[in-house]
Amino acid sequence: MSRFMMSDIEDNASIHFIGIGGISMSGLAQIVLKQGYRVTGSDWNESHITQKLAEMGADIVYGHNAVNEKGILNASLVVYTAAAKEDNPEMIAARERGIRVIDRAEFLGAIMKGYTHAIGVSGTHGKTTTTSMLAHALVGAELDPTISIGGELELIGGNIRTGASDYFVTEACEYTNSFLKFYPTIALITNVEEDHLDFFSGIDEIIDSFRRFAYLTKDVGYVVAMGSDKNIQKALKGADDLKIITYGLEPEFDYYPENIVYHAGFPSFDVMKNGTKICHITLNVPGEHNILNALATIAVCVISGVSAEIAAKGIESFKGTHRRFEKKGFLNGAVVIDDYAHHPTEIKATLQAAKKFPHNKIWCVFQPHTYSRTRTLWKEFTESFDDVDELILTHIYAAREKNDGVTSAENLSKDIKDRGINACYIEEFNEIADFLKNNVKDGDIVFTMGAGDVVNINDLLEQRK
Repeated sequence: MSRFMMSDIEDNASIHFIGIGGISMSGLAQIVLKQGYRVTGSDWNESHITQKLAEMGADIVYGHNAVNEKGILNASLVVYTAAAKEDNPEMIAARERGIRVIDRAEFLGAIMKGYTHAIGVSGTHGKTTTTSMLAHALVGAELDPTISIGGELELIGGNIRTGASDYFVTEACEYTNSFLKFYPTIALITNVEEDHLDFFSGIDEIIDSFRRFAYLTKDVGYVVAMGSDKNIQKALKGADDLKIITYGLEPEFDYYPENIVYHAGFPSFDVMKNGTKICHITLNVPGEHNILNALATIAVCVISGVSAEIAAKGIESFKGTHRRFEKKGFLNGAVVIDDYAHHPTEIKATLQAAKKFPHNKIWCVFQPHTYSRTRTLWKEFTESFDDVDELILTHIYAAREKNDGVTSAENLSKDIKDRGINACYIEEFNEIADFLKNNVKDGDIVFTMGAGDVVNINDLLEQRK
């Protein structure tokens, strides 16, 4: 069957979403609601996201049993989240009725196809932050873009913004090769590393996937790429038939910074393009990695017809997204920060940024995310916490996986401790909160870190004030 296009269904058709409460799925539902489609959906539990969709007119039920066939009966299309399996009763019911069933990525690609300026933000790390910077820049330029973010951004009141222009920006994830179903006119690649090794066989297959993503822009647009990334270099080797714009920290790239100065951990710098200063920018998010994210954003904006000065002004208004270096409060006079970092490179970047802030000790409570990632990147994880003074590891967040019976955070903490880091393992969140309350001091920085439910420790810390 050919790829789905929005023209395959009528303008006021009913679309059913399986797993409608997820960040990406809910965003897609909001877009088509605004476009006049009728929306039904299902999810396991009610949330502020599903409540918002219901207020917008979506008909949502909870649970995935036969009762949900009520929504499917009238649907012209069923869209399912990656977490839904083939034995999902709604998917079975839809196929029995001859209703077309597609995954989230194919549906997002079909939406993307309708935009003149379609920007796909890809990379192992930095997608949400860079997409958020682009949101601030394009909204600040009054271009009225549609934005789909894998996190919640205060500027747009959540994870989605539905605009009325030909500008569309979305995160483009490589997992299961989903971004290969997109139609970008600008493919931004921030970095390429080993990840999602429960799907990819290794780095060579990941590099090939990003190369194929870059080639989606052939004859229709540009690739914007971090020039010094060795794996990106491999992905784009010999791609002379693509229009490639590079950025990095060195003058050999098209966009690069000069005169970097840190003010209490936050960088300011001149943005250079091929040897010429095009703007100055002061970031309100910390770290060298955000200098790179800002350069990428400005490069995309210039290609899209936005002046560097206007783009910089928009970026300067960005103060972070939910769960990205997010200040949660204080404990015993120490600032408590929550961060989504769950890959070794992300962990290093976040902690290096923290080192530039005035502090006594840096504490980190880290929850590994998935057994496969912990197992395959074991050595890299042991080397990720060198900038921490005190490290607490807690149980692995399984997400889509089952316990393999071998990989454990407790053993990981022992290997990290063998490197000379003050590391320990504590299983229960309540015990972690008590430990922090009894040991953290004024002037310290405390991180809760990971992509799982480690964020819940912040509520427990609040109770102990």
